[in-house]
Order: sequence, then structure tokens, then C-alpha cells
Amino acid sequence: MTANSPRPKIGLLALTLELYEQLAPGLREGREKWVRTAVLPALAELAEVTFRRAVFRREDIEAEVAALQAGGADALLVILLTYSPSQLALPALKRAGLPICIWNTQELYAVDEGFDGPAMVDNHGVHGTQDLANVLLRAGVRFRYATSHVRDSEATAELGDFFAAAMTAGRLRQARLGLLGYPFPGMGDFALDTTQMVSTLGCQWQVLGVEEYVRRAAAAPAEQAAALAAEYRRVYDVAADISPADLEATARVELALRGMVADRKLDALTYQFMAFGDDERTPTVPFVAASRLMADGVGFGGEGDLIAAAGTALLNWLSGPASFTEVFTIDFAGNAVLLSHMGEANVAMARPGRKVPLAARPTPITRTRGRQLALVTSFQPGLATLCALTLGPGGRWRLIAGRGRIGDFGPLPAMQVPHSKFIPDRDVRDYLTAYALAGGPHHAAVCFGDALRRLRMLADLIDADFFEV
Repeated sequence: MTANSPRPKIGLLALTLELYEQLAPGLREGREKWVRTAVLPALAELAEVTFRRAVFRREDIEAEVAALQAGGADALLVILLTYSPSQLALPALKRAGLPICIWNTQELYAVDEGFDGPAMVDNHGVHGTQDLANVLLRAGVRFRYATSHVRDSEATAELGDFFAAAMTAGRLRQARLGLLGYPFPGMGDFALDTTQMVSTLGCQWQVLGVEEYVRRAAAAPAEQAAALAAEYRRVYDVAADISPADLEATARVELALRGMVADRKLDALTYQFMAFGDDERTPTVPFVAASRLMADGVGFGGEGDLIAAAGTALLNWLSGPASFTEVFTIDFAGNAVLLSHMGEANVAMARPGRKVPLAARPTPITRTRGRQLALVTSFQPGLATLCALTLGPGGRWRLIAGRGRIGDFGPLPAMQVPHSKFIPDRDVRDYLTAYALAGGPHHAAVCFGDALRRLRMLADLIDADFFEV
């Protein structure tokens, strides 16, 4: 996750058996101590975990789940500290409306010759998890089940992926998207029924006006525009032919776009570059602004693509940093694809150790009063995941993703737009064919690392189909 992303908030529901309150006094307190001294520290790096006490009566379970919900939990992590009858927890979990993970774990690591009755009493939650999983399945309650010990190297990694997916699903339901202008005419792969989007993913959206963008740019305080232009010169490798007027116009439209995002509390936005040409007062296209907003965690989609904007945002929340991108050219010789776009890429993902070039597009992409500048970002080489959110047959959402790596490529002196190479883990011919047959759209998002397991978990949480290509 990016530095400006919040940590997942997880509610830990620990269950015990009321019978033990009489048969084994002190058992519950001992199990709670283990949670506080071993379990919570193991999870501390992954999430903000809330644990108050173990519960064993139906009314206490319901009160505990309600308290965790009220505290803003993104998900419930259920641990059976002893056996606990499933029907006690079922009503509260069914009503919770939160992602649920049953963690089948215990304190004891080995059953050896020293095993005895007290050790068994302290470590017998497994059959309670089986009871609970059975009734949740029969009741149609979605849940994830993980078996591991705190000492297992993969234990917390799997839980961390689930926590991130749960937080992302929650943020997606509350996401606010902005559409500046209108969708690119005729591009059908991101056409959508926005009512369906709201009713399924939960995303809200609103239209932003080019006129407002123009007015805000003109009204931007001169000292703020000058400071931002100076920042461009300090941070980036500004091409020699770029004038102070070019930088000022670019700074003014960045201030305009940032103001629109901030005032509406947008999580993501999209614009259609041709829409800027409809108003002859437009200073320039906000390519630099979009690239820098992505670096600040704001999702983006090109050409008026609300789905891509949401897709970039969710990948950033899930496994940030993430960038909007598009496959432009096939590199058969290098078993790769060239990722690029008109001028937008997450500048925070640029190759380290060198300044990102800031150049002017040689040919304007639409009518504007000034030249159109872009950050020529080439992504840092290494493991990466390319992912697309899209609609499939029957209007079902699907996530399509493939693992690969960013190649050691760029920035090229002859290119004035962002460009990188993505090398899939399979033959590029097979990769592109599988992507197209899965319904992969021409807009996608890319992040560093292997995000496939998180994406698979997220697809389950938002009731989407998942395709690995």
C-alpha cells in the first residue's frame, strides 16, 4: 500500500465455550493472554486490529460484532480459542455485512510425546472452526478460511492479503469518481450503466465541467503557480525548449484539477482529452497533473473511462502504488508489450536515481492555447501485475490480471510520453490472446509486485469473476 493509504481496520472476534467457565476456570483468561501476547503482535504490521475480550454467549457475540462494526472494521477475523457452538455466532455473522475470515490457528505447534490433557484443552478450536464453516456455507454467508500457525512464514502474508482486499472492497463501495468532459465517442469496452455500477460496486460519480476547469486555472493565485512551476524545475528534468509560460500554464491547470478533486473529495477521476478542445480558452491538457495526482493516491482513467478510474484506484488501495496504463505496441522480439498513454502515468513509480523528463508533446492532441507538457515516466524494473476491471457477459464485473515484470527500458530520448515494457510470465502471444478472450479492455492498471492473490480475494468480496492470464 502507498504511504498515504490507511491501514486496514480488523475486528478480532474470539470465541470460547460457556461450559468452560465452570469446568475450567481461568481457561478463557489464558487464551485471551495468548491473543494479546502472540497473535496481536504478529498482526500489528498488517492492520489495526481491535480485540477486547473473548465471548461465549449469543448476546455477547452479537454485542461484540456490533461494537466492531461501529468501530469501523473493514473485516472480521474469527478465531476459535476453544470449541464454540456455531449457532451462537451464526446470526451475528450473517447480519454483519462485513468480509469474514475464519483463522484456524492455535498456540501449540507440535503434538509430541509431551502432549497432555491441559495442552489439548488449550488447543482444540479446530473442530469449532469446522462447525462454523459448515453453517456459514449452509446459510449462504461468504467467508474465507485459513489454516496456519503464527510461526508459519506464510501465515500472516495470507491474512495481510485478505485484510487489504477487505479494506479495498469497503473503499470501493464508498468511492467517489469524477468525469471531466465526456467519454470518448465509440469506445465500447468501457461503456456502462452507471446505475448498475452504483448498485453493484457502490461507486458514486459526478460530472465535472471543462468551463470550471478553465475558470479555476485562470483564477489560480500567481504565487502558487510560480511555486509549482519552480517545483517542476527542481524535481524534474525539464526540456530546454520549455518556456516559463509553458510551466505556468501546466501549473495553473494542476492547481485547477487538484482543487476540483479536493472540493468534491474524489478518490479517482477521468477526463477525455478532446473535451478540453471544446473550450477555446483551455490553457493546456492536465497530463502532468494526472500523473502527480496518481502519485498522491488518486485513481485515474483515460478517455472518460470511469471503470478504469475505479480500477486504478482499487489496485492502488490493494497493492499500491498503481498507475493507469494501456498496451500500445507488441514487442515480439522481447516477449513484451509497450505500456504508454497520451501523457499520464504514476510518476511515483518512475525509475529511481534519475530525474523524470518533462517534455512537450511535439503535436497537440487537442486544441489548447498553450503547449501540452507530459512527464516521460518509465517505470522501475521489477516484478509487476497488470490488471483490468471490466464488465463481462450478463453485466457481471470481472478482474483480469497477469503477472510479469517491468523491463529495463526507457526513458527514450525520442519519446515525449510515458513508456515502459511489461514482460508477462508467459509467451506474449498467449498472454495477449488470453487477455482478449477473457474480455480484457484496452485500459488497465499496473502495480509493482505479485498482486494476484489479493486480486482473487477482492474479486470474491465484490462478487466479481476473476481471470488470471
